[in-house]
Amino acid sequence: MNTLTAAELKTKIDTNSENLFLLDVREPHEFEHCHISGSILIPMQTIPQRLADIPKDKTVISICHHGMRSLQVAQFLLGQGFNNIINLSGGVNAWAQEVDSTMPRY
Repeated sequence: MNTLTAAELKTKIDTNSENLFLLDVREPHEFEHCHISGSILIPMQTIPQRLADIPKDKTVISICHHGMRSLQVAQFLLGQGFNNIINLSGGVNAWAQEVDSTMPRY
């Protein structure tokens, strides 16, 4: 399983954002509180029903609060035939600490 730090993700977004799909797997109330700009919310429990909404031709970055739910989703997606899946280590919490100090934390 590939992982990225928040700083590495920032670099990827800055240099190659059109080939990335930022998949936020948290709950809607968490996403409303804070999220990485450009990310798409598909809550973890809905992933099996929404596989068609996740592109196979882009690098999918799986994101949650601390990186555990997103890791589970990333592993699930690999089992469903997705090839380019990367988990954001530390989740949006790490993003708020390392990249965007103005992002609300919880």
